[in-house]
Amino acid sequence: MEYDAFIGGIEPGGLRNKNEIRILLCYLVNSIGAPLSREDVLSIMQEHGFANYFEVTDALAELTANGSLAADGDPPVYHAVSQTKLIAGQLDKVLPLSVREKAIAAAVNLLAKARREQENKVTIQQTSKGYNVHCHISGGDLELMNISLYVPDEHQAKLVRKAFHKSPETVYQVLLALLTENPDLAKKAFE
Repeated sequence: MEYDAFIGGIEPGGLRNKNEIRILLCYLVNSIGAPLSREDVLSIMQEHGFANYFEVTDALAELTANGSLAADGDPPVYHAVSQTKLIAGQLDKVLPLSVREKAIAAAVNLLAKARREQENKVTIQQTSKGYNVHCHISGGDLELMNISLYVPDEHQAKLVRKAFHKSPETVYQVLLALLTENPDLAKKAFE
């Protein structure tokens, strides 16, 4: 296959052909079954070295212009249409299996992270002596936990937010284990 795409920022095994990049974008949006923002698509493609940034942006513009992908809003959110499904179904075998699997796994992880952050809010409030970090864990429409934590600077506040969003269920389980004096529950949280 002829390489006709820029290769800057591409990992070994990444895509170096414009058609493959377009196919992967259609396959990704079709397979994930949820709209993806431009930022999400670029993040998936860049973080895993699937394709060059400029090639991805060009491919997104081309796919939306020719009706192969639908884009709504500003910034755009991409979703599958009948043409997307046709391209993804007929041409997905053109792409290496490892690329397809890694792209879908990356998208699923990204959507799971967004959902965790949406359901488990963290707010950072500056005070005269530092920062208060307020962490909330919800179970649907029920708030399961609400905890506030003081940290001396903004950097630490952001670290707390990042760690909390990484695994709010572990935070909840460990606190519950400590408060109920249940060492077995704490062991399970750390396994």
